[in-house]
Amino acid sequence: MTNLAGIAAARELGQFDALSRKRIRVIRYRGKNKVDTTDELIGHKGYAIGFEGLIGYLKRILPHSEVIQQSLREEVSVYPEIALRELIANALIHQDFNVTGAGPTIEIYDDRITFTNPGTLLPGKRPDRLIGTTPESRNELLASKFRLYRICEERGTGFQKVVTAIELFGMPPVLFTPLENAFQVTLYAPRQFADMAQAERLEACYQHAVLQFLSSQTLTNTTLRARFKVSERQRNQITNLIADAVQANRIKRKDTTSGNKFAEYVPYWA
Repeated sequence: MTNLAGIAAARELGQFDALSRKRIRVIRYRGKNKVDTTDELIGHKGYAIGFEGLIGYLKRILPHSEVIQQSLREEVSVYPEIALRELIANALIHQDFNVTGAGPTIEIYDDRITFTNPGTLLPGKRPDRLIGTTPESRNELLASKFRLYRICEERGTGFQKVVTAIELFGMPPVLFTPLENAFQVTLYAPRQFADMAQAERLEACYQHAVLQFLSSQTLTNTTLRARFKVSERQRNQITNLIADAVQANRIKRKDTTSGNKFAEYVPYWA
């Protein structure tokens, strides 16, 4: 069996010397740091055939909240499943297999979950331009296997789906972090606008502008209030945030001749 077939469909990756360190690890901590590890799971199956089992495991151990749908109480994960799927697939497909001794890692904290893969961003890719950009795969053959198993698509919509989902769930913005010889994406548990730091609000504003632009729409005070799930009474606060985002060169006015009340905004690069 080839390494490609093994990493995609092996029943036991530990039987492959070159792949045993590429098994995915899921580590859960108590609290907001790595001081107290509660449990750790190391995957054994190939990525493609083990993917659904991994998703099922995460759905069982991640925090849940109670919602009422059609008069019935239902427990749902605080993290959207579509975001989990896309970020796990991204970490698996885009890892650098030339980085030996390290594999994809999922780390779960009380307030966030991180997805880390070995290897830096491909040349020409920037963290603030990952949403909706033309897809490039470091491991095209593995990506084709994932598409065959319908785990991912090739159209570059993965991060777009993630940001759309976190907006619906009322979560802080997704965080993209280049590390030394690795790349990490962080999802934060839902938090109200009042509890977000200013840097988070600015990033959420930018990511919302990108989503709107990709849908041939614009960011407005109304759409941003809907994204943060705040009321009309906080219009002035959102207006100030938009002004701060413009000042920080994260977004810009689409039409500088329009009045402030009906102003529309696009990403800085549009």
